[in-house]
Amino acid sequence: MPALGIDTSNYATSLAAFSRENGVIFHRKRLLPVKEGALGLRQSEALFEHIKALPDMLGELKTLPGLSECEAVGVSVRPRDAEGSYMPCFLAGKNAAAALAAGLNVPLLEFSHQAGHLAAALYATPLFKEGRRRFYAFHVSGGTTEALLADFSNPNYRTELLAASLDVHAGQIIDRVGLGLGLAFPAGEALSKLAEESGSGDCLRPSLKGDDCCLSGIENKCADLLKTGAPAADIARYCLLSIGYALLEMTRRISEKGERLPFVFAGGVMQSGIIRDILKDAAEEAYFAEPAWLSADNAVGVAILASGALL
Repeated sequence: MPALGIDTSNYATSLAAFSRENGVIFHRKRLLPVKEGALGLRQSEALFEHIKALPDMLGELKTLPGLSECEAVGVSVRPRDAEGSYMPCFLAGKNAAAALAAGLNVPLLEFSHQAGHLAAALYATPLFKEGRRRFYAFHVSGGTTEALLADFSNPNYRTELLAASLDVHAGQIIDRVGLGLGLAFPAGEALSKLAEESGSGDCLRPSLKGDDCCLSGIENKCADLLKTGAPAADIARYCLLSIGYALLEMTRRISEKGERLPFVFAGGVMQSGIIRDILKDAAEEAYFAEPAWLSADNAVGVAILASGALL
């Protein structure tokens, strides 16, 4: 029996279905439209775009085999599992999920967007089939740069914040540098392709305070390089290498003082091949979501959590 998942982040509207027998059996995702030259959307704009997108996407569920046997509807209702964590854009998904659950007469289960990210990334690694549910997780995106201790071994899953960016998030820097280079928002994929054209090894030395990182210097240095006429590919590579080595140093420090656990890297930033190459040997066990789209915003993790497949 499938479980449904809905996620309405500040970047994409997504819908998924997952069954413990067959895995991911349905997945739809629609990026929110962003005006040329803009760095994202205001919350009111994101909420409006989700409300517009959801009816058509939900209509596609009519093609889903076994919909009448759906066991639960899961939805992301907040960014993180932390007190005061809130963004209006998640109201669109919450309302749609409540209506869908009522129509199907099944339970409505609420999760955080971050928990969905971590569940999707875990599912994409060997740890899922091995039944290993305790791990270190990096969630690195436009709204989060955090390292956590995650435990998904019971229904009341737990995450403990270990380290974070003290200023801007990695995804914010990537989008800002990309915009400066004339790339469209979100800039991650295009910036990574551009960076592959460069063979430069230049980057900024990681700036850490304890286990936490400071990333704003990367953005400032990239702006300086742009002013001096440095090649666009070199600037793109400088940006990604600098972020990658900052995350690497955080990983090393957590490894040295904590339990011996696998690391799972999630979030849209983790789609970068350059950053993945830096982190692949960061720990004895380091895993990334494969296929890479499971790293980005999606409803798959929410559907997995709603299905109880992690228990």
